[in-house]
Amino acid sequence: MLTPADRERYSRHLVLREIGVAGQEKLKAARVLVIGAGGLGSPSALYLAASGVGTLGVIDCDKVEVSNLQRQVIYDSASVGIPKALAARQRLLALNPNIELVAHQVELRADNVLQLFERYDVVLDGTDRFGTRYLANDACVILRKPLVSAAIHRFEGQAMTYVPGRGPCYRCLFPTPPADGLVPNCAEAGVLGVLPGVLGTIQATEAIKLIVGAGEPLIGRLLTYDALAMRFEEFRFKRRADCAVCGDRPTITAPQDAPQLCTAEALASVRTLTAAQLCELIEEPGGHIAIVDVREPREFAVAHLPGAVNIPVGELHARMGSLPEGRVVFVCRSGARSLNAAALASRAGVEDIAHLEGGLLAWAREVDDSFEVAPV
Repeated sequence: MLTPADRERYSRHLVLREIGVAGQEKLKAARVLVIGAGGLGSPSALYLAASGVGTLGVIDCDKVEVSNLQRQVIYDSASVGIPKALAARQRLLALNPNIELVAHQVELRADNVLQLFERYDVVLDGTDRFGTRYLANDACVILRKPLVSAAIHRFEGQAMTYVPGRGPCYRCLFPTPPADGLVPNCAEAGVLGVLPGVLGTIQATEAIKLIVGAGEPLIGRLLTYDALAMRFEEFRFKRRADCAVCGDRPTITAPQDAPQLCTAEALASVRTLTAAQLCELIEEPGGHIAIVDVREPREFAVAHLPGAVNIPVGELHARMGSLPEGRVVFVCRSGARSLNAAALASRAGVEDIAHLEGGLLAWAREVDDSFEVAPV
């Protein structure tokens, strides 16, 4: 039942025929889980709390960093260094002290996902990790829980909604996940600060619609947003009979953690080079060394090492056959993408692999201070 204070706070909802008192009571009784208190989770959690969702859970195991503040609007400068789940809980309770906030300061894994999801009615996925995204999808299918999924990259975003028995799941659209680390994240590729606000708000909208039973959810529809062109587009897709988790004969019947790309076995054959060592190899007479720069083309265009070949890390798997012969040295901005690229090449059977430790930032610092490293 709504209290007099509830009726005052949510008065703008109550006059909406699609929500009204009955819908607001459904929101008050609802339990919603937000995975990731980052760029997407910030606006979605804020609007869900403001809308009166009775129980709101937030999962995040990271701490707030200064670089988060450009887009993660749930935090302020005083939040830096505080665990995100706890800082988010404090901010959301300040916004609406009449709801229950549950901070899950844990990493979502196969061994805890079902126990966590069972407590909630709707799940919102705002993670930037492919492994977690597929884990959340599979768990929601197995538990028959609605899932609102969104993703962002640079100036673009996408969103979709899965409802059990009513439409396709995320795997129907993208059957096989790329390994985490092979697609640049926000730190590597950059992201427009306001972009997650648009997509996170869409996620909150979808959750509210599902709870109150209003409107048409994004079931079987992938909504895409291009901020530079200021254009929304929609792509329809259907449930796949051969989907590994929601198909006619599912092969995934229990949550599974994504395999780690940088395993000890994969890294065993990867040699790490310092900037000085790479410089010596380049200058060595008759040396046969191939430099593969795995940054994005716009980064490569700013400046690159002489003779380097540009194969973005997200394209490496498909272009493995085009790697140069001989010793291959992978380079990137800071060394993270090149390490993942080297591990992937090692697993594919490529021999004599190395990667530049510290990336081109180390090159500019230790070898050539005039070298311009493009920002991410």
